[in-house]
Amino acid sequence: MIRVLIADDHAIVREGLRTLITSEPGMQLVGEASDGVEVVEKARELEPDVILIDLVMPRKSGLDAIADIKRDNPNARILVLTSFAEDDKLFPAIKNGAQGYLLKDSRPSELLQAIRSVYDGQSSLHPAIALKVIRELNQPSNLPPTETPLTEREVAVLKCVAQGLTNGEIAESMSISEWTVRTHLRNILRKLHLANRTQAALYALREGLTNLD
Repeated sequence: MIRVLIADDHAIVREGLRTLITSEPGMQLVGEASDGVEVVEKARELEPDVILIDLVMPRKSGLDAIADIKRDNPNARILVLTSFAEDDKLFPAIKNGAQGYLLKDSRPSELLQAIRSVYDGQSSLHPAIALKVIRELNQPSNLPPTETPLTEREVAVLKCVAQGLTNGEIAESMSISEWTVRTHLRNILRKLHLANRTQAALYALREGLTNLD
């Protein structure tokens, strides 16, 4: 059962999300928040599996809320659902730790699949957002150099992450345990100064360790 917390300042949006999630087998709505402060508090209290969050909300923006939630719980899985596709919201949201970014014109089936993907530790990007991310990959990196280089095994794991493989799929392909995969991933994020596997995938693509084919 995927436990979902939703955060949006519009009651009609929350009602639609509530109806969609509660009618989906395998999903449970555990809470709702109407502003950024409330979603941080409820994320801490309820520890949901996936947090569905808007970016423009009263009292605290979604961007700040994402940063606070990830500070409280670095393993929190966050999916942005917003009307805004501007770069000044997209890239800070990913930088702050969001694993997915969907626009509100997405189909219900796309949203449900995105929730499952984020729950499984994968990235989920709206097609229009994916195009922006691809363009961003052509820009020079401003990440600080890692003081400790990645090991050969960590590079292999990073390539798998960039290809969208889950921890289980990586473990199977490399004949190692999922616990070992998670350990490698933690080391990768620490060494590269990254927040989550979405950023790790972007790093691998930017550095030419793998491609989109």
